[in-house]
Amino acid sequence: MYELKKYGIIPVSPSVLSEALADYHSVKDKISSLERSGDLIRLRNGLYVVSNKITEQNFSLELIANQLYGPSYVSFEAALSYYGLIPERVYLVKSATPKRAKSYQTPLGVFEYIRVPQHYYPIGVRSVLVNNTYAFMMASPEKAFCDQIISTAGLRIQSLTAMHRYIEDDMRMDTGLMQSWDLSIIEACIEYGPKKNDLLFLLKYLKNE
Repeated sequence: MYELKKYGIIPVSPSVLSEALADYHSVKDKISSLERSGDLIRLRNGLYVVSNKITEQNFSLELIANQLYGPSYVSFEAALSYYGLIPERVYLVKSATPKRAKSYQTPLGVFEYIRVPQHYYPIGVRSVLVNNTYAFMMASPEKAFCDQIISTAGLRIQSLTAMHRYIEDDMRMDTGLMQSWDLSIIEACIEYGPKKNDLLFLLKYLKNE
């Protein structure tokens, strides 16, 4: 299926697929047939990705997360794992969005979107370019951890000791990688985000390291 292979791992809409499948009498029927055969994977209504047995490339769950629901950026444990800050592999891809919370269950995994305040949303968000072929939006390490703190229900950090315990025992963070963090991102999160006291203890923790 050369006409599909050219799309690589980029999620595509039926209108884009119709260009590659223009020679078929019914593009809609052909898309359904390709889905049944496993050559196309439906992520949600109106969005597909070509099977890796055709592209011979690994899927980018981060890129898919961006395309499934937006505006959004990959964050929380998914970003922390990507940066090597936590030891666990993450199978639930969490993203932040200024829109309402949402969740998608797809053949490639579960994608969850957590609402954050509008003015807080753009702080510390970067574009990650992979192999000069595609890019996705992801939180910086600092923003991902701030997102993790503000979104964790029931978490209240009221001392430096509690922050130390949360970072090293609960999250098992690689504290060596945290030493080069940009504190201005955390300061901006304190200004525009919720849980200001919790984030203040994060700032104090980093300044003491």
